[in-house]
Amino acid sequence: MEKGAKMTAKIEENAPDFSIPSTKNLEMLNEDISLSDYKGKWLILFFYPFDFTFVCPTEILAFNEQYEDFKQEGAEILGISTDSHYCHNAWMKRPLEEGGIGDLKFPLGADIKKEVSKSYGVLCDDKGVAFRGVFIINPHGIVKYSVIHNMDVGRNVDEILRVLKALKTEKLCPANWQPGDKTLD
Repeated sequence: MEKGAKMTAKIEENAPDFSIPSTKNLEMLNEDISLSDYKGKWLILFFYPFDFTFVCPTEILAFNEQYEDFKQEGAEILGISTDSHYCHNAWMKRPLEEGGIGDLKFPLGADIKKEVSKSYGVLCDDKGVAFRGVFIINPHGIVKYSVIHNMDVGRNVDEILRVLKALKTEKLCPANWQPGDKTLD
């Protein structure tokens, strides 16, 4: 039975701060990334279990394919796993046809101490890796959305983009709301 960490990242509260190694500078691997790097922007922060696996690259590549759509909404994307930034680098430098993920338009963070995964409540205690979690954090550093689920099922990036757009309206959005639909207020 998989056991997860107690949730500490809560809706309408400040997102837990962090500073971790990253692929921000892929050649040197010498730049940490922190929550404060995204101040003033929306942030799509997602956690995934492992590099070099099966479901994880499908999600990362889906976020990468829609990066410009998120950017158009004033959002940045950051992926985090408990693998090292060296492992991320090797995965990014490996061609797609050889199990790699190639160049990404956003960085990957390395939560090797597992502190960030714990603080966001996504750490699978039994395995020492992150569950699939996604958080939408507003430009003021407030958590506006979170979803956490097991490791077997990938996320729907279109839905995350839809939720971002709904949050940005600052209106009441009914079920199945789509951009351009009427809000409830």
